[in-house]
Order: sequence, then C-alpha cells, then structure tokens
Amino acid sequence: MKNFLQSYLLNNKCVNLETGDYPGPFLTISRQAGCSAKRIAIKLSKILTGYSYMAETKTDVEWRWVDKDLFSAVVNEMIQEINADEFEDAEEAILFLKEVGRAFSDETIYDISDQKLIETLKGIICRLAYQGRTIIVGRSSGAILKDVPNKLNIRLEAPTDWRINRMMQIKEMTRLEATNYINEADKKRDAFIEKIIGRKAENNDFDVIFNYASLEDDQIVDAVINILRNKKIIAQHHEI
Repeated sequence: MKNFLQSYLLNNKCVNLETGDYPGPFLTISRQAGCSAKRIAIKLSKILTGYSYMAETKTDVEWRWVDKDLFSAVVNEMIQEINADEFEDAEEAILFLKEVGRAFSDETIYDISDQKLIETLKGIICRLAYQGRTIIVGRSSGAILKDVPNKLNIRLEAPTDWRINRMMQIKEMTRLEATNYINEADKKRDAFIEKIIGRKAENNDFDVIFNYASLEDDQIVDAVINILRNKKIIAQHHEI
C-alpha cells in the first residue's frame, strides 16, 4: 500500500522547473504585529475581482483572501483524496492535516516545531497558490513561496512605538501589555520563518515593503494594483 505522508512530503513542490508548471497569480502579505494585513487583503480581493486578467477575452474570476474557511476547505479536499484511495498511513495523515488546519485557524501555527507538520503546512500553502488568484496572509507564506514566479510578496512594517500605541488603542492594552504583545508576536513569527527557510527573513525576501504608519490602506492597495499591472501579473484595466 502507498504511504501518503512519505510521497506527499517527497513530491510536493511549488514549482516544477522541468515543465514550467507554476502556480498563480497570487499575493502574499507578511506583517509585523500591529499592522492590519487582513484589511488590506479584503480590499485587494474585492478590487482585483473586478479586473480583467491576462487573457484574450475578459474574465471576471474571483480573487480570494485565505481565511480559515478557505484553508479548511483545502484541508478537507486533501482528506477526501486520502479517503478515496488506499494509504497505509491514512489515519496518521488525516490527523496531521487536521492539526495543521486547527493551528492555522487560531494562529498557533507559529508554535509548530515538528518537521512533518511544517512540511504539511508548506504543501497546503503551495496548493492554495496553485489555485491562483489567492491572497495569503502571514503563516510565513512569503518565505514558503519566495522563489515562485507570477506573484507579489508584500511586507507591512511600522516603527515599534507606533505599533505599541496602535495596540493600546484597538485592544485597550496598557503600554506594558502592548509592548509585550508586540515583542512576543514578532519573535514568534521571526522564529517560524527561520524554521521554514533556515535563516532570518531579509528585505530582499519581499518584492515591496510598505510603512504602515505613514500610508492609508487605500494608498497601499492602489500601489499594489499598479505594481501588479506593471509586472503584468494582472492585465491593464481598460474602461469600457
């Protein structure tokens, strides 16, 4: 009987250099704690859905930002594939997928240290990228998909003091609570990226970095749209 985890972890790749089979188009959004990537992702998904894409005929295909529901849907698809075939490790594989799904939903994904779980996450992220027209927020997706073409890796940053003040406002924290929250969240995310790529994240891991403290959401969205158009990830928009 076939072994699902063994074949999955061995063969799952985001890019097939021999066939030129690439996923996309897609976006990833990485952020420091205190920067609202979710708001940017939702606005981008709505605007990009209204654009025509690189095709001879106009197609209005939905861009989706990857929330826990979409992630769970991909996990469930994989579980169905396992159940439809005969794998000697089916039970173990399903448990792995469900654990990654739960960790994604409540953000304990950054606490995962088991290498098989990490590889399982990378495989699911790759599958989401292959679906195309997806916006993947956090979960080290930018690092996982760094070398894949036909995408834009975005990073949101802001000065530490600005982020502390923002968390004090939106979460009604004391300065000490906000400081500890920011430091701990950044530390967890940085450590997880190291698990993924074996080193700390660097500026050149991202295509564009925005200062979230000095830009409005709509300004960031407009800039991203223009970059996507100039890179021909989406087609030029023509008024009818």
